[in-house]
Amino acid sequence: MTAQRYRKKVEAMLASADIRIEGDRPWDVHIINNEIYERVVAQGMLGVGESYMDGWWECEQLDEMICRAFRANFQQQIKPLKQLIFTLDAHIRNLQRKARAFEVGQKHYDLGFDLYHAMLDKRMIYSCAYWQNAETLDQAQENKLDLIARKLRLKPGMKVLDIGCGWGGALQYYGEKYGIQGTGITISCDQHERAAGLYSDLPIEIRLQDYREINESYDRVYSIGMFEHVGYKNYQAYMKVVRRCLPSGGLFLLHSIGTPKSAARTDPWLARYIFPNGMLPSATQITRASEGLLNLEDWHNFPQDYERTLMQWYDRFEHSWNELRNNYDERFFRMWRYYLLACAGGFRAGGNQLWQIIFSRDGVGGGYESVR
Repeated sequence: MTAQRYRKKVEAMLASADIRIEGDRPWDVHIINNEIYERVVAQGMLGVGESYMDGWWECEQLDEMICRAFRANFQQQIKPLKQLIFTLDAHIRNLQRKARAFEVGQKHYDLGFDLYHAMLDKRMIYSCAYWQNAETLDQAQENKLDLIARKLRLKPGMKVLDIGCGWGGALQYYGEKYGIQGTGITISCDQHERAAGLYSDLPIEIRLQDYREINESYDRVYSIGMFEHVGYKNYQAYMKVVRRCLPSGGLFLLHSIGTPKSAARTDPWLARYIFPNGMLPSATQITRASEGLLNLEDWHNFPQDYERTLMQWYDRFEHSWNELRNNYDERFFRMWRYYLLACAGGFRAGGNQLWQIIFSRDGVGGGYESVR
């Protein structure tokens, strides 16, 4: 295929999304390196993301450009052989097996506390906020934490397990406001070190531990934004861990990004640069894994809140860049910008979901009343 034919192919795909090359609208793209056309055709979405990191193209409103591309199914139009091999590998191997559990902690969550401190709210909650009746990120994240508490019917003295506790902000909130006793586990050394030192005045324990090692009883279990690292080959094992931790009458809340179609891997660019071994679950995969182990009580979907959360994170990141650039280079800035804005565009396009699912161990006497 000649260079001109590569360009025509990419132009045609972008045109289907009403995106023009060298157009004058905010979501149009401007080409810096003409080798990009062959790179995109050969490497698919990995080539799109990497070429942006390398400064081969620009877009004023990247989130809207990605939104339009997703709505036009751009990512399905460019699936090179390498991507098929990438997907096949996930079918053959268990990419999220115990031996690889700490990889995402080292490569993502341990990137630098200054980065996350600049980007996140005051409690350091790195998951979708709940924007009902909220104006600020701090308010929206506290809304989300309170929503979870009400869904789980938290009461003073309850023993609570947080699978994937991050920097411990949720457990701190529940310890201070609801009087619970908490255990949090993380696969990030930085999160473990910082959280363990911050909340020593509360009945909260933070462990550096894989979820498969938990074998204790808790009144309530929740997981906020961690299930995306579990992998479809481990979903049933995960649900078995939750079941063995819950007594009769116990409740479990799963907060996770979801996808409308079952898959074995995530976007190849995200897997290489942001979340190694990550993947999004489908509703089918979740219900199949929990069948016979947990009772489904409630399913709440609010994906529009994640778009707003991501845009808030991006604004805070960009406004802090002058201070952050002492520790991160310009290629990192473009990588992180692409990550946050592309994800925001994906949620705006309606492709991804954001679920809070309530399970009970053996059913709820008198029925479970949904909370919103």
